[in-house]
Amino acid sequence: MYVILVPIQIKEGHKQEFIEAMLDDAKGSLNNEPGCLRFDVIQDASDTNRIWLYEVYADEAAFDAHRQAPHFTKWRETVKDWRVEGVQGGTRGGQNIWPPDSEWKK
Repeated sequence: MYVILVPIQIKEGHKQEFIEAMLDDAKGSLNNEPGCLRFDVIQDASDTNRIWLYEVYADEAAFDAHRQAPHFTKWRETVKDWRVEGVQGGTRGGQNIWPPDSEWKK
């Protein structure tokens, strides 16, 4: 499995529209990408304009395919002016340790 954590800081005044676009991408990922196993959108506990994405893919190639998917490219273009640019803690990708890949429910 390939797992990523993505912090996103939303610009003030754009949260509602950003979240709508984000949910379209999340649903498109789960519904249209066989390699996307999980896509959670999480509200930060201390900052209402910060969200976290927790995404799980079958492997790094599935994540690379996600970044080319039509719903992702649409999302990226739609929200480009609604998010704070630059390093926000950085996207982190890596291999899961537990549960082992063989125990994931698909």
